[in-house]
Amino acid sequence: MIPYFDTHCDTVYHALIEGYHLRRNEKHIDLERLAKFDKAVQCFAMFSILADAPAEGMFSVAQAQQAYFERELAANADIAVQCRTTDDIRKAHADGKVAAVLTIEGSELLNCDPDKIDWAVEKGVRAISLTWNHPNLLSGANFHQSERGLNDLGREFVRRCQKNDILVDVSHCSDAAFWDLIKITEKPIIASHSNSRALCDHPRNLTDDMFRAIVETGGVVGLNYYAKFISATEGTEMDAFLRHFDHFLDLGGAKHIGLGSDLDGCNPLAGGMTGVQDVPMLYEALKNRGYGKELLDDIFFNNYMRIF
Repeated sequence: MIPYFDTHCDTVYHALIEGYHLRRNEKHIDLERLAKFDKAVQCFAMFSILADAPAEGMFSVAQAQQAYFERELAANADIAVQCRTTDDIRKAHADGKVAAVLTIEGSELLNCDPDKIDWAVEKGVRAISLTWNHPNLLSGANFHQSERGLNDLGREFVRRCQKNDILVDVSHCSDAAFWDLIKITEKPIIASHSNSRALCDHPRNLTDDMFRAIVETGGVVGLNYYAKFISATEGTEMDAFLRHFDHFLDLGGAKHIGLGSDLDGCNPLAGGMTGVQDVPMLYEALKNRGYGKELLDDIFFNNYMRIF
C-alpha cells in the first residue's frame, strides 16, 4: 500500500454536528480506511460555516470540536493517535497506527486573538489558516474583501503562530493578505488545500507567482481534490487534476507539493474518487503519467513531513 499525508479534511466539523464517529462511517474519511495505507497522516481541521459567532463566541466551537477529536482518538487508540511532531508521527507508524494531526481553518475559531494561540499549542494544533470564506478581524478572504490585506492584529497573529511553530496556512486568505504575509514570514508557509489558478481561474487557487513565493519560503501546497477547483469545463476527469501536478512541477515544485484533499468538505471529487479509499487511483494515475517512486513518495508523504 502507498503512504499518505493529507493536510486538510472537514471531517471533525461534520462528524460532530451530524453525530457520527471517526472509526467507521459512510463519509469520505474514517480511521479504518486510513489504517489501510502503508503509513497515514491525516490533518483534521476545526472550522465552522458560521459567518457570525454563536452567543457564547466562536472559540466555543473550537473547544467543542477539539473535545470531540480528543474523545474519538481515546476511543480508537488501537488504530490512531494524535501527533504533534514528526517524531510522534514516526512512532505512530512504528506502532501501526494512523497519525492524526489537529489544525484550524479560520482564525475566527480563536476569536482572532493571538493570546488564544497558547490554547492551540496546548491542544496540539499544528497549522492555522488565517481565514475561511469570510473576512475576519485579521484580513479579507478569497471570496469577500479580497483586496483587504493583513492588519496589525493579523501580523501579530502570524508572528505568534510562527514563534510557536504553528504553520500559517494561506488557503482561503485574500490575495492581498497573501502578499502581506510573504513580506513578514520567517518560516515556511503552506496552502493546505489549493490548486493552480492558471489552470482553473478560481479565487481559491494560487497564481503562479503565489506558488513560486511559497516555494521560496520552503513551504508546501496541498492539491485539492474538488472538481470545482480543478477545471471549469472538464468536470471530474482525472487528467484535468493531473495537469495541476504537472504545472506546479514545471514551476519547481518537486519538493513543494503534496495532498490537501478537502475530503468531507467537497463534492464531486476528481477522477471518480468517492473517498480516501480511492486515493490509490490518483497514485496510479500519476505513476502511469511517468512519475517515479521517489517523486511520488515526496508528493504523497515526504514533502509535508519535512516541514511538520
